[in-house]
Amino acid sequence: MNRKEQKLIMILEDDEDLAEGIALSLQGEELNFEICRTISEARDVLKKKEFDLLIFDINLPDGSGLELCREVRHMVKVPIALLTAKDMELDIVKGLESGADDYITKPFSLMVLRARIRALLRRNTAESEKEYRDSRFLFRFDTMEFQKRGKPVELSKTEQKILYLLVSNPNKILTRERLLDWVWSDGAEYVEDNALSVGIRRLRDKLEDDPSNPALIKTVYGKGYLWESL
Repeated sequence: MNRKEQKLIMILEDDEDLAEGIALSLQGEELNFEICRTISEARDVLKKKEFDLLIFDINLPDGSGLELCREVRHMVKVPIALLTAKDMELDIVKGLESGADDYITKPFSLMVLRARIRALLRRNTAESEKEYRDSRFLFRFDTMEFQKRGKPVELSKTEQKILYLLVSNPNKILTRERLLDWVWSDGAEYVEDNALSVGIRRLRDKLEDDPSNPALIKTVYGKGYLWESL
């Protein structure tokens, strides 16, 4: 498998057993890990290699992962997750204000960590395309401009996120779980099951010529939804 298919992830963690345990458990054809134990080491490695995801512990021997997150956020566009034993609301706010995309508190299960890593990597892949255009629609996700046959369409943030993932994967079935994980990445497990159905229905009302008989946003019963690109 080539480098483009395999995702390279940095783990900045001074707990050697924890870092190596994560790498040994999750490393495979899809994921590869680079372990750093200090901020100084991480800075050096970041100058030499391109990563798909950065995971920083907050409390490190030579400084704070929060500060490094704030520092590299202006230099890299990849997702950053903070890993820490602290779970106080103020620490979470500080982390997100520093530019982090996710916040993972210890202790955690490897299954949960794997799911969070995959969600962040999927989000980063989907965000590589910011515009969709065909004979009827123009969607500019970076400037939040949406048009149907030249006329503006107002979409909520939730509707934008659902639409974004659908049009980024034309003619591909997206499971409800994947859509929920994408749209509500910071707490999909707490979202009511009908929230996604409501978002899909509202999108159809705004984009379909006949919302009761959708030609674009198709339901694949028992599997999920797809955007049918004509």
